[in-house]
Amino acid sequence: MIVNADVFVKDMPGQLVGSLEPISLVNGNIVGVVHNRDNKISGRIGVNITFEVGSAEDLERLKEIWEKRDVMISRMSSVTETFPTDCLLIGDISPSQIDKLMAKAAKAIDMRSVDIRYSSKTGEEKSAAMVSVSVRSKEDVLKFNAFMMSACKRSNITYIGSVR
Repeated sequence: MIVNADVFVKDMPGQLVGSLEPISLVNGNIVGVVHNRDNKISGRIGVNITFEVGSAEDLERLKEIWEKRDVMISRMSSVTETFPTDCLLIGDISPSQIDKLMAKAAKAIDMRSVDIRYSSKTGEEKSAAMVSVSVRSKEDVLKFNAFMMSACKRSNITYIGSVR
């Protein structure tokens, strides 16, 4: 599990090392550290740490160690890798159709984010929509593209996948 945490340590020599060392005590691995001396609150300095731990139990042990060492946790969240993909839809489509299509896709694929940019038709021109999604795995990218290709074919919409 990859974790990103904002912590505050006392502005004294050795405190940064004292906040990082416990990560190795729970068999964690540090990915990145940003020590921000400009981010001072009540005599403490902000540190952003990204690290890997093996389990939720390891993370709980780390929190306990930090508490004993007077390291204040202001924010902690897990980081999930996502895989982006884009597609272009062209045809006689409306924003509500795209919303319905994305709702169906969300039931079939674990989408983390969706961004839709829509261009409406004027006169005889067709509408276009650029759909950008982030999914949890490379397999989900393939599922999303297969789903969209099939749905667009049924609706007589031109589908151009993997625009990136």
